[in-house]
Amino acid sequence: MRRAEFVTATLLALLSVYLMWKAGEGPEWDTEYVHWANTGINIDGSGPGKGFWPFYLALGMLVSCLWILVNAIRRASPPSRSEEPFLDGYAKRMLLLVGGGLVGFLILIDLVGMYAAIAVFMLYYMLILGRHPLALSLATSVVVPFWLYLFFDIVMTKVQPKGLRWIEDAIYTPAGEFFRGQPLLVIALFFLVSGAVLAVTARRARY
Repeated sequence: MRRAEFVTATLLALLSVYLMWKAGEGPEWDTEYVHWANTGINIDGSGPGKGFWPFYLALGMLVSCLWILVNAIRRASPPSRSEEPFLDGYAKRMLLLVGGGLVGFLILIDLVGMYAAIAVFMLYYMLILGRHPLALSLATSVVVPFWLYLFFDIVMTKVQPKGLRWIEDAIYTPAGEFFRGQPLLVIALFFLVSGAVLAVTARRARY
C-alpha cells in the first residue's frame, strides 16, 4: 500500500506539471505569444485567460500530490504505514473492466462522437458493471447524454466532437438544425419530458 501511494502521487505530480505547461501554451499561429501569458487575469476586464483555470487546478493537484509524498515519506498517513497489497484479485478485475471501458469510450469519441460514446459507456457501466435493470440502464444512457447535448451544444453553443463525418452529417447536423431553431421554452420542455421519463423508469425499477 505504501509503495502504491508513493508511485501514484509521483505520477500524478508529473502529470500536474505537464498540464500546467500545456495550460500556458498559446495558439500555434501566434508567433509572438509569450508562454504563460494566458494564465493570468486580463487587465482589460475580460476576466481570466484561457489557461487560468487549467493552470491553477493543475497547480492545486501538484500541491496535493507533494503533500501526499511528504506524508508517505514521514509515514504519517494510514496507507504509508500499511503493508497490505494495494489491489486484491477483485480490485484488479474491476480495474481492468473500468479501465478497458474508459479506453473504449475514448476510442468511440472519434468514431461516433462525444454524446454517443457517453451513451455506450453509461450503458456498459450500468448494465454490465452495475447490474442495473435493462430498462433503467437504457433510459439513463439515452436521457443523460441527451441532456448534455442540449446543454452544451444547443444552450451553451459549446460544440463537442461529432465523430466520423458521415455520422455527423446524418445525425448531428439535422439534430442541431432542429434544436437551434426552437425557442428556449421548448428546449426546457425537452429537458423536463426526458427527465420525467427517466424518473418514471427509475421508480418502476425499484419495484
